[in-house]
Amino acid sequence: MKAFTSSQNKKYLKRTVSICLWLVIWQIAFTVIDNELLIASPLQVGLRLCELVRTGEFWLITGKSLLKITEGYLLGVAFGTVLAVLTAKSEFLYEFFYPVISVVRATPVASFIILALVWLKRENISLFICLLMVLPIVWANVTQGIRDVDGKLIEMGRVYGFGAKKLLTKIYIPSVMPYFTTGVTTSLGLAWKAGIAAEVLSTPKNYIGTQLYDSKIYIETVDLFAWTAVVILLSFLLEKAVVWLIRKFLKGDRAYD
Repeated sequence: MKAFTSSQNKKYLKRTVSICLWLVIWQIAFTVIDNELLIASPLQVGLRLCELVRTGEFWLITGKSLLKITEGYLLGVAFGTVLAVLTAKSEFLYEFFYPVISVVRATPVASFIILALVWLKRENISLFICLLMVLPIVWANVTQGIRDVDGKLIEMGRVYGFGAKKLLTKIYIPSVMPYFTTGVTTSLGLAWKAGIAAEVLSTPKNYIGTQLYDSKIYIETVDLFAWTAVVILLSFLLEKAVVWLIRKFLKGDRAYD
């Protein structure tokens, strides 16, 4: 336990040093370029962030973006998982859906955003884009996980009298979970970036992407950097939250056993 804690401390120390070094490099770049229209300093961005978080408008904007993107992400995970369950064991269904999912994966995000501007309200575009980005990744991972379940384990379960529910909880879910975890964590970063990009292009009222767009239009470089920092921090926190929830689920499942 002590060795593990020591290893963790070393890892956190290395990361802290790395972040500090990059902040120094950023400050050097700001000093060398010497043009506040092109780049803001770390101090300016930090102070602006402190100003933003003290306003109710900041929490409204952040909350709306977070809610829409999370909603789209969860729908993408749900639809991707259900579709994987349907197609993993049916060659006909797999071949039927494969061309559509391949097109979704190959089409640039900007194309979907522009099409969505015609089809949907601006407030729902980020949700739709996140769903589209997440679904193919989760589908591919979960489908592969289901197909890779060891047939011998299933046969052994049946020998021991496992019903459908026990086969699902004792064999299928534990076997597929690593694939599912990879899918949901990989797609989360993509969903968040695609959702913000959708907001930048669709400019719905009181969303993070709109703040980025306005900062660019009005050449408010400090605000542009500050809102970009918000996007990065939220992406990091969301990823940590998803990993934590999956670990809690796995621990709860083991405790139930």
